[in-house]
Amino acid sequence: MAEKTLRQVAIYGKGGIGKSTTTQNLTAGLAELGKNIMVVGCDPKADSTRLLLGGLAQKTVLDTLREEGEDIELDAIMKKGFKGIKCVESGGPEPGVGCAGRGIITSIGMLERLGAYTEDLDYVFYDVLGDVVCGGFAMPIREGKAKEIYIVASGEMMALYAANNISKGIQKYALKGGVRLGGIICNSRNVDRELDLLRAFAKELGTQLIHFVPRNNVVQRAEIRKKTVIEFNPEDKQADEYRELARKIEENKLFVIPKPMTQERLEEILIEYGLMDLDSEYII
Repeated sequence: MAEKTLRQVAIYGKGGIGKSTTTQNLTAGLAELGKNIMVVGCDPKADSTRLLLGGLAQKTVLDTLREEGEDIELDAIMKKGFKGIKCVESGGPEPGVGCAGRGIITSIGMLERLGAYTEDLDYVFYDVLGDVVCGGFAMPIREGKAKEIYIVASGEMMALYAANNISKGIQKYALKGGVRLGGIICNSRNVDRELDLLRAFAKELGTQLIHFVPRNNVVQRAEIRKKTVIEFNPEDKQADEYRELARKIEENKLFVIPKPMTQERLEEILIEYGLMDLDSEYII
């Protein structure tokens, strides 16, 4: 019998693009497939697991360490959510003190020490803050913890600008850490020619548009009730979109070192698809 391989996946993308929502709905889809999953929230806002936990306030690793010291049990920082998904929030430093990215480093070290990375796990997902792969936020890929990266983007200028920057970070760490880009996930904003634009953008990077998630108000309705779409309305067509994304990631075999675009090439594509004017000098 083949030995099970733990897939460690990091989800990156521009702030506000819908990384956390996409990650939680995606992992709900994988859990329906019978996969054993841990989600590690790497955002100081600590909202990466809220929908999986039904809004249960997850005490962060950093808050727990500050209040209780390092002599803690795993269940102090890990809660089980929808279909048994294991949920952890790294948290961040006290406001104005230190780098928020340090929480990721501390949390992963603590999870390893407490035996969270069990042999029965199929996936660990890291939901990572930010537009650029820098400092502590690069930790999951810099330290070789996450081997697969997916970038959440949309057909908006700043989302694509951020995705290109993130690709530069992946390229930097790929040769020494073995990390690879698995594809772009479009979290649609219903802008003109969005699907064509994202396909062209992914092709330019040398990767794939792994799935186009259409915009649907049921996502917001589910969030108000602190649930993923799959739990809130399993019959809805949007639930099937997340199931399809989960299936594609489960079956994905295309992992690449991305080829980030120059500023000039990115601007050419943005002009071609009407996101910039010819006389624009800079992306703003």
